[in-house]
Parts: sequence; C-alpha cells; structure tokens
Amino acid sequence: MTRYAEVIGDPIAQSKSPAIHMHWIEGLGLDARYDRQLVKAEQLGDYLARRAADSDWAGCNITMPHKLAVMPHLSRLDPLAERIGAVNTIVRENDGSLTGYNTDAAGFLEPLGAELDKQHYFRMARVLGTGGAARAIVAGLLEHGITVVLAGRNPDKARAMLDELDPGGQHHVAPLAHFAEPTDFAFDDREGCFDLVVNASPLGMQGQPPLDFDFSHVPPGSIVYDIVTAPLETPLLKEARARGFRTIDGLSMLIGQAAVAFEKFFGVAPPRDDGDAALRRILTQ
Repeated sequence: MTRYAEVIGDPIAQSKSPAIHMHWIEGLGLDARYDRQLVKAEQLGDYLARRAADSDWAGCNITMPHKLAVMPHLSRLDPLAERIGAVNTIVRENDGSLTGYNTDAAGFLEPLGAELDKQHYFRMARVLGTGGAARAIVAGLLEHGITVVLAGRNPDKARAMLDELDPGGQHHVAPLAHFAEPTDFAFDDREGCFDLVVNASPLGMQGQPPLDFDFSHVPPGSIVYDIVTAPLETPLLKEARARGFRTIDGLSMLIGQAAVAFEKFFGVAPPRDDGDAALRRILTQ
C-alpha cells in the first residue's frame, strides 16, 4: 500500500506543504503521497485515533489552530516540542503510537548553520514578536548560546517567555514600539560577533499592518531574517538589502522545517541538490 502523510488544519487550502512534499516525493520516485486534510477542532481526537490505526499513515504536519490542541492526544513528546509547548509534526511509530515534534526551530536555524558553526566572541538576536513562531525561534536560538532581545506589544509576555525558556538567562525585553523609533546608540566594533534581526511576527504580511522598524537598531554585519512568506520580498528585507545587510526570507524556514518532517515521515532525506531552486520556483508561481 502507498505510504502517505498530510497536513491538517482549519482552514487548510492555503497550505504550501503538499507542493513541497510532493515535489520531493516525485524527485525521489517514492511510492508515497502527501495530502491536505481539513480537520475541525471537534474532530481532532477522532481523526488522530483513526490515523493511528492506519499502518500506511506516516504522520502529519499541523497548522493553525491545532498546534497546542493535538498534544493531549499524543503518546509522547520530543523534548524540544515539550519545551516549546507546541507540535507541528506528528509521526506514527511502528506500534501505532504517536510522537509529537516541533520542526520550526530546526527549519529556522538551517540557513544559519554555516554562521553558527563559527566561533564568535558574542552572539545576539533581536527577535520581533511573541507568538508561537517566535517561541520556537527563541528556543532554537537559546540552544546556540545566543543572547536574545525579545520585543513585543506586551513586554510582560516577552519576559515570561524568556523566563520560562531560559530561567536566569541574561536576556532582554523591549516594547515593539522601541524599534520603530530611531536610536543614536553607537554600536561597538562588531568584528567577531554574530548579530541577527528576526521578524517573527505577522507584521508586514499581506492583510496585516506593516512592520514599523528603524534600521538604526541594526548592528553592522547583521543578518536580517523575515519569516513572512506572503509577500516573500517584504519591505524589511528590501530595505535591508538596499543597506547592504545579508538577508534570509520566509521560504528558507518553511522549506527547512518541511525537510526535517519529510525525513521523519519517509525515512529518507529530501532531494535538495539544487539548493531548493526548483522548489522555490514552484512555491512562488
């Protein structure tokens, strides 16, 4: 029988996951498929019970609004998913049990791998946003010894997140509006340091308010990373490039987290020899 995985959520029609996974399945010639499935909140328990009994089902990716709601229905949680407090990937084990993972942190970090393999005198990330994506990103950054400045509309929420993820850590919080106003802060010599600015909020996304951000807050040599995928070329990234900063777009995280899930579902790494160029063309058509 054909092995299959899928993405679930409500709504689900907008998900790019089927296009990503089917591109890889076809590239490898696997006898497999990847679907999308509309699952409403009241259907979640029954859906997972039925799928757990199906030996052809490899697992599923989870999109909103189920990343927290699935957790009580799982047999076990990967430690990172437990720490983040959200699941975006479920894998059916051979005995029918269900394991929950969060691949967002790994997907976010993937394009930073070469930089994070280097030795630095100091590592700092300015992260804008305090939602679920930001929580996964911060958890991933903390595992690499990065000092975090977390900005949100509610600084108390930002402080609570940092205190939970890294009790006693020397991290900082700021109101989001702080980064909208110019600063005359004189950055020191940043040679040998790693600086990252991340928009982990929906601001700047189609249908959302713009991200109000002043580039006087960006240290020299920083990488500017925006996880928004629509539009892919956000105003933040456009201005960053114009100012000579290195940039990373939202497809990098989307594809990276999918690659981790794909290997868990199908037991083989996806084909990415072209640096995801063909897949990017598909996703941006």
